[in-house]
Amino acid sequence: MNIDYIGNQKGLDVSDTAFGREYNEALVHQVVVSYLAGARQGTKAQKTRSDVQGGGKKPYRQKGTGRARAGTIRSPIWRGGGATFAAKTRDYTKKVNKKMYHGAMQAILSELARSSRLLVVEELLIDTPKTKILVKKLKELSLEKVTIVVDKLGENLLLAARNIKDVEVVEVSDLNPINLIGAEKVLFTLPAIKKAEELFS
Repeated sequence: MNIDYIGNQKGLDVSDTAFGREYNEALVHQVVVSYLAGARQGTKAQKTRSDVQGGGKKPYRQKGTGRARAGTIRSPIWRGGGATFAAKTRDYTKKVNKKMYHGAMQAILSELARSSRLLVVEELLIDTPKTKILVKKLKELSLEKVTIVVDKLGENLLLAARNIKDVEVVEVSDLNPINLIGAEKVLFTLPAIKKAEELFS
């Protein structure tokens, strides 16, 4: 598979396993849903009548008071009582094995390469953490909405990019389906594309 290499008309030859796979929409959808579900916290919790403290004694006798029958002060219809249908902590994660995850990443990377949305540059160095320097570099490369994938994330690049709308910088080891499918263009540095080739081949 040959992908666009900025500054080299011949392009860059990469592994067909990682960048030449057919697009499997069902697999990609399953992995994306699983990834987003795993990000949900699900930490809300309420107490049922059995969880609320107190209420062990019947508050008053069954008959003769003129009031409605009551067995506990922690009934859901009493102030301070438990919730009728209490929310409980919930785990939203969906199991996706390693082979499926790698297959989805290969399919996404391959589709990006086929649609000319995946680009490679030899390096992207920022001497000082200045946003305008990175904006200028991206303008020279005709890029606006882009995910930049690097081998090792430098502080200067991180600081320069964090205030630019629609520009995200991520290490190749932290790459995920959302980084890729949400980007208009994906720019890899040469060391990062080599590492991605190793990870997903």
